[in-house]
Amino acid sequence: MSLFFVRSPRKHVSQRTSIKSNKTNSLKRVRDMEATTYKAFAITNEIDLNKIAIHCGIPKKFTWEQPLILRDDILQSILYKDMTDNQQVQVFSFGSIVFINHFDASDITGLLYFLHSFEPDIEIELADKYTDDYCLHIKETETIELTDEYVVVPSYESYYPELISTILAKSVALEKTEEQLGKIHDKLETMIDRLEKGSLRIGNKELARTTAKIVRHEYNTLAYIMILDKPEITWTSSTAGEFYDRMVDFFELNDRYKILKSKTDILYNIMDGFSTISHSIRGLFVEWTIVTLIVAELLLTILEIVGWIP
Repeated sequence: MSLFFVRSPRKHVSQRTSIKSNKTNSLKRVRDMEATTYKAFAITNEIDLNKIAIHCGIPKKFTWEQPLILRDDILQSILYKDMTDNQQVQVFSFGSIVFINHFDASDITGLLYFLHSFEPDIEIELADKYTDDYCLHIKETETIELTDEYVVVPSYESYYPELISTILAKSVALEKTEEQLGKIHDKLETMIDRLEKGSLRIGNKELARTTAKIVRHEYNTLAYIMILDKPEITWTSSTAGEFYDRMVDFFELNDRYKILKSKTDILYNIMDGFSTISHSIRGLFVEWTIVTLIVAELLLTILEIVGWIP
């Protein structure tokens, strides 16, 4: 049976807050379907999966594109409670985690404290700042329907948890990076205001710090989140690849990536301009200092010639 995709309009990221308030009503309309819930968080910039895997006794070396999946006995040993077979947590190296079928807030808090023991920079109290909820519903249908709150499929496939988790993890990580980019823009705006007032005085340290923030932003977004990379299953299964591509398009990951890349390039150009102006000011100061010394030397020589200075 061939499958067709039905797409409901995806809201822009900036509208996510207002969208979430409508999710309960939307999900009630599909409560008769078998559902798998997903809750994603962006909690830091990087998580060392191999360190956690060693602690959990998982004999595998993880690469950047592979999530660490915690479930069954391992998850029970972390949370100190019995877990069902369909509950799991997927941890991504770029700082996102996705809970599958977790309804208890204590589960989330417990897992966050566990990860904090490996990555101390995780701010647990701010963990829900960048988050998203999604559902997978199974219903007899000839179409796969993608909406802002859920996806409806005719039958369950083993690759759904990894693909949906990967999309959500990248989406919330992008949301986090987009806000960080806004903070850099605010910093540059302050520097531009100083320039307009003719009082630009930027030290090498300030230029270096701002440039480092831009480089870190580019690394986190363009390199580490790996928006353009696809899970391995999508290369071996055409249906998995089609499903993943549809979700990437629906969540606008590629478009958001391109916008961030463009904004990052603009930031570099602005910093180049600041650097050029700053160096020009310093060069002008040095030149005037040299001219002043030369004039002073000439005056001293003249005064010696006329005998005013012995």
